[in-house]
Amino acid sequence: MLEARDLAIGHGGKAIGAGLSLDVRPGEILCLLGPNGCGKTTLFKTLLGLIPALGGQVRVDGASLAGLSRAQIAQAVAYVPQQHAPPFPYEAIEIVLMGRTARLGAFAQPGAADRRVAEASLERLGIADLAGRDYSRLSGGQRQLVLIARALAQEAPLVVMDEPTASLDFGNQARVLAEVAKLARDAESEERGVILSTHDPDQAFALGADVLLMRDGAIVGRGRPEEALTGESLSAVYGVPVSVERTESGRLVCAPALRHSAPSMTCDALMMT
Repeated sequence: MLEARDLAIGHGGKAIGAGLSLDVRPGEILCLLGPNGCGKTTLFKTLLGLIPALGGQVRVDGASLAGLSRAQIAQAVAYVPQQHAPPFPYEAIEIVLMGRTARLGAFAQPGAADRRVAEASLERLGIADLAGRDYSRLSGGQRQLVLIARALAQEAPLVVMDEPTASLDFGNQARVLAEVAKLARDAESEERGVILSTHDPDQAFALGADVLLMRDGAIVGRGRPEEALTGESLSAVYGVPVSVERTESGRLVCAPALRHSAPSMTCDALMMT
């Protein structure tokens, strides 16, 4: 579905990362982790063709990304950015309808079928009541959910999410993660590939996602979460002591070692007290 080989990324001809290789197939979730400034967002924008690669190659469904039009890329890959500030006070449903643009002809307007897809996308995320609301006046979490609904309405086989849960409360994080898992592995619909970045390693465990660990523009670890996300690897990437522990329920969780503090309690343990 998507393949990058020996990719070099950067801005204005200045490389910030090189030797990056990855691939995503239908039904797979790839979770990208790394500290701020390591190159995650630049990598995503390069995979989407928003900025040119400085070296290497990106292929989508076997075709070189460089040879595809913007409409062809949009039909194959949907993007959920970290944040979005439209220049006009659009309604939430209008933002979601923008996901249909690549499937419309030149100068065509969304029709009734497109609106049904957009409404279904909002309903799927439990935010149908936001359809007529001014998008610019929604909370950060609500705006993020609307952007995810827009990606659903795009009906692309690959979804790229740049820290999709960063501005969401705990309940909405759980809702989005459940939707990510369903997007990739729902047997009742066409399987999608999903790439997402996050600052929370526990999300990779929860999703059972393949993992890429990045630091200083390089991939320094990859594999299944139980193999790639160890105390040693996370400590090296984030520069703080980290331990990976198994809760009483059998779930793996990451816990930073905080100096001069009481022993940490996991959510599982807290729920039992």
